[in-house]
Amino acid sequence: MYFRMLNNDASGELTYLLADLDAREAILIDPHGRDLPLLSALLGERELHLCWVLRTHHHDTLQADEHDQLAQLGAPLVQGDALAALHLSDGDVLPFGDEMVRIMSTPGHTPVCLSFAWRDRLFCGGLLALTACPHQPRPAEPEALWDSVTQRILSLPDETLLFAGHEQHARAVSTVLEQRRWHPYFAGRTRDEFLAQMASLPAQKIPESTF
Repeated sequence: MYFRMLNNDASGELTYLLADLDAREAILIDPHGRDLPLLSALLGERELHLCWVLRTHHHDTLQADEHDQLAQLGAPLVQGDALAALHLSDGDVLPFGDEMVRIMSTPGHTPVCLSFAWRDRLFCGGLLALTACPHQPRPAEPEALWDSVTQRILSLPDETLLFAGHEQHARAVSTVLEQRRWHPYFAGRTRDEFLAQMASLPAQKIPESTF
């Protein structure tokens, strides 16, 4: 297997490349149109056939040409509002080589967020990095987010590795155990306390302190 993580220093957005090198088949999770030359080069370097383009969430109303750019990768584009068109649904598996990734419906950051499970890893986009998304600094549906995180994410085995769609303080990966115990918005909170805190978040991203 081949696993590669790409980090955009300016936005903090993360992209993941997974490939079965024996079969030379790959998937991309949360690629971005601006990175097409780099992504094509990475695929070409190892002569990989791209089977799926997976998006945990998207903000295409703010990035009007993003969908069309990603279509140039030549693989089916799997995102929350396109599952029915692809005859896919929650729990379905997507094969690449001898590997497979499972679709999980996890709305909240946006109404149609997905997570993708592979082996002991879950790629969960902006679900846990609540205020890190450069396009949306607060959850679109806090009630759905609470359910997705507490019922679907934090109920997984402690050792499950969680990969975010946006880095926070130079971190991209954590574990279910860590997030269950120490997440600043979920750990030790009731649903009502969580919703009250989400209601207090600013509608626009506040620049982080430089000290």
